[in-house]
Amino acid sequence: MSSEPRLLDNATAGAGQYLTFTLAQELFAVEIRAVREIIGYGRLTAVPMMPPSILGVINLRGAVVPVVDLGQRFGAQATAIGPRTCIVILEIAGPSHTQVIGIVVDAVNEVRELGAEHIEPTPAFGGSIRADFIRGMGKLDDRLVVMLDIGRVISAEEYVALSQAQQQGAAN
Repeated sequence: MSSEPRLLDNATAGAGQYLTFTLAQELFAVEIRAVREIIGYGRLTAVPMMPPSILGVINLRGAVVPVVDLGQRFGAQATAIGPRTCIVILEIAGPSHTQVIGIVVDAVNEVRELGAEHIEPTPAFGGSIRADFIRGMGKLDDRLVVMLDIGRVISAEEYVALSQAQQQGAAN
């Protein structure tokens, strides 16, 4: 069994419903079945000695949830907090258990149905995001959307750090 965290019930990019969101003026999508909920950006509790992309933890109805800045995870600037900034709560199946995490996004757009005919394989050329983070490219109207494989975006090392952040946050 792979130690890489994976999206729950992960399969190759295919037809289905996707939550689209904006990050640094780019359009991204994750499978809706991985999305637990969407909340407004609120106060985070910092956890010492975490990678820069792990912003801290939040208390979500009594559960400690680590929050990741995808902008920093992708090697870009930290996500600027604005009036539409929110946290998308996701469930990721990890090596030993399911991890609930939050990702900070500039804005959530909508849930869209994408048929197989609107999904292209991951391009072979370089880009601002590692190719293994991408499940495919979706065609939405006149735009392309980067379909993330969120289970690969979070590395095994970060998965351990997320678990540690969650435990440290629960201890405080």
